[in-house]
Amino acid sequence: MEKVRFRSMQESTPEEWATIREIEARNNADLVDRVIGQLLALREFEQAFAVDRYEHSLQTATRALRDGAEEEMLVAAVLHDIGDILAPDNHAQYAAAVLRPFVSDRTHWVVAHHDVFQGYYFWQHVGRDRNAREAYREHPFFADCEAFCENWDQPAFDPNYESEPFATFEPMVRRIFARTPRLP
Repeated sequence: MEKVRFRSMQESTPEEWATIREIEARNNADLVDRVIGQLLALREFEQAFAVDRYEHSLQTATRALRDGAEEEMLVAAVLHDIGDILAPDNHAQYAAAVLRPFVSDRTHWVVAHHDVFQGYYFWQHVGRDRNAREAYREHPFFADCEAFCENWDQPAFDPNYESEPFATFEPMVRRIFARTPRLP
């Protein structure tokens, strides 16, 4: 693999950046497979919940599917907890950052804030303010995030629930990640 020669970005040339972009494009070609790998890894992650985080993700997405959610939100539902392993204290922001270039502002915001909204259902049991979501009450996507958690995320810990297999959602994930990324 060709390497650039600069030692600081100030020394770089357009030709070197062309080389860097070509190699990054090759590396990014399997981004969706790496994201799916993070989802699948949730099956191995030890937890005390009645279902593992992988099954929780499938249940969340299945509930959204059965409610008629649009494809982008279905992908968000299946991937909303992929940060649990690498970013347990800010998993929502991790998942939102991964999705950000490929989804709308609404979907990004819902994923980025679902942890605070989910807290409404249990934070009183762990010494936190269950009403912390109220800080966002005036945000235009408040109701979307509230519904995401109420209808799909918070009830998705049921070992008797019949989830769709990941194969139902995989083509959707691949379509969303095939979009041209939007840059910040």
